[in-house]
Amino acid sequence: MAKQQFVIGLDGGGTKTAAVLADMNGNVLVEEAGGPSNFQIIGVEKAAETILALIERCCRQAGCALDDVVGVTAGLTGAGRSGDQQRMREGLITAAKQLTVSLRKVIIESDARIALEGAFKGKVGIILIAGTGSIAFGKDREGNVHRAGGWGRTLGDEGSGYSIGRDGLNAMTKHLDERGKDTLLTDLIARTFDLSSQEKIITAVYRENFDVASIAPLVIEAAEKKDPEAARILNKATFELSEHVRALLLKIERVSRARHKIPLAFIGSVITSESVLTKILRHKITFSLPQISIVQPAASPAYGAVLLAIQSVARTP
Repeated sequence: MAKQQFVIGLDGGGTKTAAVLADMNGNVLVEEAGGPSNFQIIGVEKAAETILALIERCCRQAGCALDDVVGVTAGLTGAGRSGDQQRMREGLITAAKQLTVSLRKVIIESDARIALEGAFKGKVGIILIAGTGSIAFGKDREGNVHRAGGWGRTLGDEGSGYSIGRDGLNAMTKHLDERGKDTLLTDLIARTFDLSSQEKIITAVYRENFDVASIAPLVIEAAEKKDPEAARILNKATFELSEHVRALLLKIERVSRARHKIPLAFIGSVITSESVLTKILRHKITFSLPQISIVQPAASPAYGAVLLAIQSVARTP
């Protein structure tokens, strides 16, 4: 009788890492959580320690040996480029060898890639991610993955928490200069963050690394209170986010050569909570892109990593 085999999928970010152990049919047997594994911030060695500890915990919980794990896929924040993926993969394998642990079929992916796989359980679909940054990923019927956005705050990140926060601060500074319209944002930002003068604002933003994205919830709050400037900012943000979706839809339809219903899932702190922003965004997308069907993600990003691990093992001769 053949020995049972398992795979492990991980979803790692700046605050925590989720791990799922499953059999080769995708049945989840163990779920665990650990500390951060954003190797761009904490370094490859510490991220590898977190991942290895979670792998060992999963195996203990399942009562299986590490040798029974035939595939490990980790989707990590900051792993969007092949060079970074290779660096993290080599670091993880090296750390495992130092502990006399042998890992088989290790794959490092971006957190967005595993989120796409989990959202539709490997099928066709688009995910729109808007947190501090913004990016959209789509998968067509041939299994090709397409993307739009993800250019970072200097070149892109339109519709993101950073972009909305920056525009909110800009509306405030124009109001303070008397070269812009009155806005509730001035008072909201001043009370929430004690940013009530030019000196305080400039010091916070340019010298103290102020979290610009933390202004985004105040822009949403002001818009819900019918502030015209906040509404303008959200209108701009939702237009940009809907354009991410439009671009991916065109790429997917180009491959399929037909128009058909395509599911879309929202991911990220800016658009997963019910707010005036999400209402506007849903309306814009469904009105202008009728072939899009907005749905809830079918599974977690960690489970998406499990599916990619199973696929990689199945492809191995």
